[in-house]
Amino acid sequence: MTANTPAHAATPWYRQFWPWFLIALPGAVVIAAFVTFYIANRHADDLVVDEYYKEGLAINRRLAKQQRARDLGIDATLTIGPQSLRLYTTGPVADPVLSLSLAHPMEADRDFQLSLARHPDGGYTAPLSAAIAPHWHWSLENRGDVTWRVEGSLSAQDFSAIDSDN
Repeated sequence: MTANTPAHAATPWYRQFWPWFLIALPGAVVIAAFVTFYIANRHADDLVVDEYYKEGLAINRRLAKQQRARDLGIDATLTIGPQSLRLYTTGPVADPVLSLSLAHPMEADRDFQLSLARHPDGGYTAPLSAAIAPHWHWSLENRGDVTWRVEGSLSAQDFSAIDSDN
């Protein structure tokens, strides 16, 4: 090193602060982009149905079943306890078993179906296999010759203490 050479010129570039600082900024952005991409793919919302074409074809059948329930005057009231669900219907419903589908508004993997058995008091009951909360959507269907469908969503009034022995 000569007397006229500055001290920072003698050190190689990889030992200086500013080149690493300028490399670290875009490097951090690239890493953040990969992390964001991973999170978006791993925890995607289930707001769109995978088989939308089949769902579109089936919507007319579903609407016809709902209209049939309105024509027959069929309606349903749900009461949910800690371990069981009780359902009461109005209208000409005499089926021994009804099918109830409970759908989470955003997570399709939490959806499930229950078979409701007729109770001696005229209602239908089933044990709950998973915890549910308000804002879940439900649909009730029968399995008879004249099929109908009733839909609704759970609200806070639907939750109460039910005797699990009944």
